[in-house]
Amino acid sequence: MISLGILMLSSFESENVSLERMQSNVKPLAIYLPQYHPIPENDMWWGKGFTEWTNVAKAKPKFPGHYQPHLPKDLGFYDLRLLEVMEAQADLAKRFGVYGFCYYHYWFGGRLLLERPLHQMLESGRPAMPYCLCWANENWSRRWDGSEMDILMEQRYSPEDDLAHIRYLIRFFKDDRYIKIAGKPVLLMYRTELHPRMNETSERWREEARKEGFPDLYLVRVENFLRDVDPAVYGFDAGMEFAPDFNCAGRKYLKQYPVKYAATKWMHRLNIQKSGYFDNQVFQYDELVENMLRKPPAGYKRFRTVCPSWDNSARRASNAVVFHKSTPEKFKSWVSDIAKYTERSFDGDEQIFFINAWNEWGEGCHLEPDQRFGLGYLEAFKAGLGGDSV
Repeated sequence: MISLGILMLSSFESENVSLERMQSNVKPLAIYLPQYHPIPENDMWWGKGFTEWTNVAKAKPKFPGHYQPHLPKDLGFYDLRLLEVMEAQADLAKRFGVYGFCYYHYWFGGRLLLERPLHQMLESGRPAMPYCLCWANENWSRRWDGSEMDILMEQRYSPEDDLAHIRYLIRFFKDDRYIKIAGKPVLLMYRTELHPRMNETSERWREEARKEGFPDLYLVRVENFLRDVDPAVYGFDAGMEFAPDFNCAGRKYLKQYPVKYAATKWMHRLNIQKSGYFDNQVFQYDELVENMLRKPPAGYKRFRTVCPSWDNSARRASNAVVFHKSTPEKFKSWVSDIAKYTERSFDGDEQIFFINAWNEWGEGCHLEPDQRFGLGYLEAFKAGLGGDSV
């Protein structure tokens, strides 16, 4: 773990370098999940009082050395109905170099889910934290318990809904805290490929934004399921690399140790000793980072993303994806490389990159302090922005 002492630079010269780096125009944006308060729909679908913490608290290790459960430390098992929680999160994020939050936003044909944290943030003007929105436009289903096709909330697209949606979003765009590029509100969309008329929709949205006095919108498509596609195909301005990029996962972790792999697989198949290595997809964090950094440049504008870790076994009884042996030191090196890439590859307001995520606890993917590493990943993030290498 990186200690606070490491972050105290030993000479005046190195201190000046660090301050200069931290004062650069690079603006890291952390993806933020608002799933930490009960809502009637989740009560009905999953049981009274369900939140993301329900899955997080009951997670267990699936193989020797597997880090689970991920349990929060400094902020505890918070409830996002409390505005004080959002202020504490923002204070912590800014302290360690996060410029703003990218909040997931859930809209289903005019019906909103998990909207309370965003509404109270907008109406109160607190916290004083820059932000943008990402429309998480997937259907909601029971996939966490394996029933992939059991739809709980379905997306339905139409021109009328496009207009209603963008008119709802305008109130956020007019907020002084809302992140803009050249005056254009930045709006992300999780899966553009699911919309049957995305080109028409993007133009419809832009026209409404211009009517409201904005020069345009700045539309960014998340590259999770459909990668390496020019965002212009959908009428978008840029792509956002999703981390982890599962195409860069590399070898299964156990295959790096052939003897252990053979013995473990033999015992698993004969039911002598079941192993979570074979019921789940376990990879090495190191290899993920190396492979993502080796990706060839895109032929279009693409913002880069880092992740401190990834492990969605809290949500899945089997077939979870785990990137094993992440550490703050390894994360720091990745942040440093991506911060430098962003600074040399983009200008002005476009000098942004993303962190997945601030608080995806159910996916083992969080900058927020946990009981094992404490502030370690936040300290590593801040040090990485300073340009130091591991």
